[in-house]
Amino acid sequence: MDARASAKYLRGSAQKARLVIDLIRGKNVNQALAILRYTNKRAALGIEKCVKSAIANANEAAEKANIAVDPDDLWLKGAFVDRGPTKNRRRMRPAPQGRAYRERRHFCHVTILVSSDRPGETDGKTASVTPAVSKHAKRGGAAAAPRARRGAARKAAESSEAKSATTREARGEKKVSKAASKLGKALRRKKDDK
Repeated sequence: MDARASAKYLRGSAQKARLVIDLIRGKNVNQALAILRYTNKRAALGIEKCVKSAIANANEAAEKANIAVDPDDLWLKGAFVDRGPTKNRRRMRPAPQGRAYRERRHFCHVTILVSSDRPGETDGKTASVTPAVSKHAKRGGAAAAPRARRGAARKAAESSEAKSATTREARGEKKVSKAASKLGKALRRKKDDK
């Protein structure tokens, strides 16, 4: 039995609400409500109401279909946050030297999907749950490129460091830190001065 609930126009940005949603995604309903109750975030209250609404929707749908569903056996199958409007919600804040800072008041829309099946189970068979990939990541947009370059550079640095360490070990040399080499130079200078 699946059910959904959505909370529209919650105050706060979608980015901040996603921090809370990531804590509860894939959890049991009771665990999710306990986490939301003690999470010290502004978005947690609205998300908690949305989860309770999804539970009520699941009970209502089960009664209509004449199926017995225990609310304690429900799982959060999916949870996501969409960005809401900021149009007509721009404000100006006074800033130093007569300037003004633009302040955008953000809203977000939260959607919760609950199910009586455990996450990863389909018809009694367990399957691995893979996270959804965003459109930008699929396209390999500008945001994905620097991460790919950084990852490739890190792998190349690790492999070159490993190669140099093995060659040093083969020659019997020890790795000397910069601080130790500077100290050695300073001691040699003192010895030469005497």
